[in-house]
Order: sequence, then C-alpha cells, then structure tokens
Amino acid sequence: MKLVVAIIKPFKLDEVRQALTAIGVHGMTVTEVKGYGRQKGHTEIYRGAEYVVNFLPKLRIEIAVASDVADKAIEVITANARTGQIGDGKIFVTPIDHALRIRTGETDSDAL
Repeated sequence: MKLVVAIIKPFKLDEVRQALTAIGVHGMTVTEVKGYGRQKGHTEIYRGAEYVVNFLPKLRIEIAVASDVADKAIEVITANARTGQIGDGKIFVTPIDHALRIRTGETDSDAL
C-alpha cells in the first residue's frame, strides 16, 4: 500500500478528483495549505499598494492506494494537475505499513 500526497493548484481539484474516480480511487483527503517552492511567491497590487505574497494557496490531496495502483494514480494526478506553468506542484509517495477501517475492523488493502 502507498500513500500518495500531491500538492496542486486549487482550480485543478475537480479535474484530478474526476480522473482518480475514473481509475477506481474512491476516497481522498483534501486540505487547504499555503507554501512556496522555486516560485517563491509573487507581488500583488491591492487598492493601489503593492504587497508581496510569500505563501501561495495550494491544495494537499492525500490518497491511500494499493501498491499496484500507485503508479497509475501518479500518472493521472500529473496529467490532470499540469498547466505547464511554474507552481504546478509536487507528488510524494510513501509506503503504508498498516491500515485499519475503524467502523468494520477491516485491515490493510480491505480498509482502503
């Protein structure tokens, strides 16, 4: 089992969610986050004053998938989150040692 964490632009969420659902990924956790990478923020003008925005709004998507589905999920996220512009995001993949569904007691792949 793998935990796939993707940091993406907020307006790409619906595309990514629909594409993941199409390949059989039915659950995800989405968190609003702020951060920066190579982009290092930008400047905005508000009511005539210029402001430096250091932390940009992003979404953090977390999905737990079977190991054999992880590569396909990564491909789908990459294809649907890409704009070709700086700040498209990152994907991190980590192994899951154990999973448990609290309601039923199902474990590991059955709990996903």
